[in-house]
Amino acid sequence: MIRYYSTNLRSPEVTFREALLRGLAPDGGLYMPCNIPLIPRDELEILSGESYPELTADILGRFLHDEIGRDELLDICTKAYKFEIPIEKVHDRNYVMCLDQGPTASFKDFAALLMGRLMQYYLEIEDQHITILTATSGDTGSAVANAFYDLENIRVIILFPSKEVTELQRKQMTTLNKNIQVFAVNGKFDDCQKLVKKAFMDPSLSHIRLSSANSINIGRLLPQTVYYFYAWSGLSGKTDDQVIFSVPSGNFGNLCGGLIAREMGLPVKCFVISTNENDEVPVYLKTGEYKKISPSKNCISSAMNVGHPSNLARIIALYGGKMDESGKIIVAPDLRKMRKDLFAISITDVRTKETIADCYGQYGLLLEPHGAVAWQGLKE
Repeated sequence: MIRYYSTNLRSPEVTFREALLRGLAPDGGLYMPCNIPLIPRDELEILSGESYPELTADILGRFLHDEIGRDELLDICTKAYKFEIPIEKVHDRNYVMCLDQGPTASFKDFAALLMGRLMQYYLEIEDQHITILTATSGDTGSAVANAFYDLENIRVIILFPSKEVTELQRKQMTTLNKNIQVFAVNGKFDDCQKLVKKAFMDPSLSHIRLSSANSINIGRLLPQTVYYFYAWSGLSGKTDDQVIFSVPSGNFGNLCGGLIAREMGLPVKCFVISTNENDEVPVYLKTGEYKKISPSKNCISSAMNVGHPSNLARIIALYGGKMDESGKIIVAPDLRKMRKDLFAISITDVRTKETIADCYGQYGLLLEPHGAVAWQGLKE
């Protein structure tokens, strides 16, 4: 059985079920697997013939082991993923993976749908109830609200920055009822995230069983490893054929999922970290000094308006370092290796708009702002 440790290293190790239902470790850290299962090369090539639900059950099953049966896990995955995942060729060997086919048109549907069903599975067994408290800059809120809607053992509370989500995102969150409650916050996403973390650490709320559906929850993170395998297997499936992924990055859960996939054996040559004008991570990789951006900058790629990514602590941990929740680096990671594995770049709003126009004019490819940031990062 794989156990999970806190990035702050001051909490005991737990099982996946415990990490999933807690969300945040008692010491304020994020849960990470104590060891990442390596998939042998011959098994990797066999995976390329599986459907998305089968692939998800196979990859996640390596982390969950006997915490859930294979048949139960496959059934949950089959019910969660009832939509296609197109991989669209743009030119030569350059592709866009369309993760917008879920119920809210957000890539976060992938993790939220599975996470909600796994939580419900464990809570039904225990005959327990839980309150999900989560912050969103747009996509997470609508995806979580939809994925957790009408689950009997789960109540959901969502906080969003009142002036920094689109009208569509707001409606996707606020037009549900039953077990979904949504609050607008007069502030930034980072303010919402700070309130969530403060609630988790508040002893006066200890009588409420709280968890999170943000990417701070390991249950949101691990499902994101799967579509990296799916992209590689759909385009190549050969272990000697390496891939470069350009990942639009805000809170860095998506990128962290990709890094875990690489640690599992996925043949990745490089990850491109494509951020908007919130460039704290590109600056850190360039200079070696990390400084939060507060308040975060309001860019048209709104889901990436994050001035201090929570999941950076996990990425620092993968490279042998330690970062606390405030952003202080206590143990330096292997920056040399990070710079070899990761190419980080910040794309301005002006360049984002130009990229949308250029891609449509040259290739007939219609990109939204987040995808445009990733495409321009790949070009750079």
